[in-house]
Amino acid sequence: MTIVDTPERRQLRELTRAFVTREVLPHLDDWERAGEVPRALHATAAKLGLLGIGFPESVGGSGGDLLDSIIVTEELIRSGGSSGLVAALFTHGIALPHMVAAAGARTGGSLGGRLGGVSSPGDDSLIERYVRPTLSGTMIGALAITEPDGGSDVAGIRTTARRDGDHYVVNGSKTYITSGHRADFVTTAVCTDFPGSGELTLLVIDKGSPGFTVGRRLEKLGWHCSDTAELSFVDVRVPVANRIGAENTGFLAIMQHFAAERLSLATQAYATAQRCVELAVRWCRDRETFGRPLASRQLIRHRLAQMHTRAEAARSYVHEVAIRVAAGEPVVTEVAMAKNVAVAACDQVVDQALQLHGGFGYLRDAEVERHYRDARILGIGGGTTEIMNEIIAKGMGL
Repeated sequence: MTIVDTPERRQLRELTRAFVTREVLPHLDDWERAGEVPRALHATAAKLGLLGIGFPESVGGSGGDLLDSIIVTEELIRSGGSSGLVAALFTHGIALPHMVAAAGARTGGSLGGRLGGVSSPGDDSLIERYVRPTLSGTMIGALAITEPDGGSDVAGIRTTARRDGDHYVVNGSKTYITSGHRADFVTTAVCTDFPGSGELTLLVIDKGSPGFTVGRRLEKLGWHCSDTAELSFVDVRVPVANRIGAENTGFLAIMQHFAAERLSLATQAYATAQRCVELAVRWCRDRETFGRPLASRQLIRHRLAQMHTRAEAARSYVHEVAIRVAAGEPVVTEVAMAKNVAVAACDQVVDQALQLHGGFGYLRDAEVERHYRDARILGIGGGTTEIMNEIIAKGMGL
């Protein structure tokens, strides 16, 4: 089962391809070396309606749903972009949904229903102060969950927030924060009880708040155009109005939005595999060895056939699971399997694609080299392959 390719979605694909061709490809290598994408790219994507895909028009989005977001991600990579570009340009996909859902709870909307109806008096103002400006491309948001000694243990978060009148006083640190350097605000998971208690709350913390320090830019194996930072909070005073939902509902909110994040990473994985198949086929048709094109050799043709099969099978399964998630089915185990299936396919295909490119594939000038580096994070971000296996095992009753 795959996502139905309606006329509207075909137009969405065409729009995404045109955006990549015109606004991305001439500059992507420069952004890779600069370590970030320009803020102006967010504004351009917003004007085209791409930045708001998957967010309701009532909060400044372009409408559509999870499936439309998958279409954009898939097409952006297959048109010559990268998963690093997806991470940099669409960080709001993990920074904003909690605010939108909480505000939906306050108004009785369907988004709020997924948060069990919890809300906060500040939720409506968060839409105006953060969601709308971000979807219009004038602000950039980030999500801060991971801590230096925490890894995938969300319940073990040690960054604390102590209530002091109309403010919370936040102390702690975060690491591996995507868009942490460019972000104007950070949706931050804090512990409102003793460190590691699992009593989590989400606060929106503004860049420039006294005591909030953005640390060094982290240098990475891949995703070079996506800036990554360490964050430090020392007695940072955050207004209670910046709380998302009710106090101590952060863990539930985080868990409920992991499905969309993991499906996005799965999409990036199979789309990267598909793109690398296309690059490898093109190379093997054009490249001659010993007087014959590489593609004329049975060994090469069969390898390409296997790569194509893995990529297409992963795509079909991710689409099937995404359709069920969009329909509201509780498919936690299946989402974990979809991520692992897509990541495994990507790892195999990208490795083979670079091998087929030979020495050229090892150069920065080769697009396949960027995909090779970028692919490695997909089995780590959003929950490692090992964490996904633990979820799958639990779903099996083990």
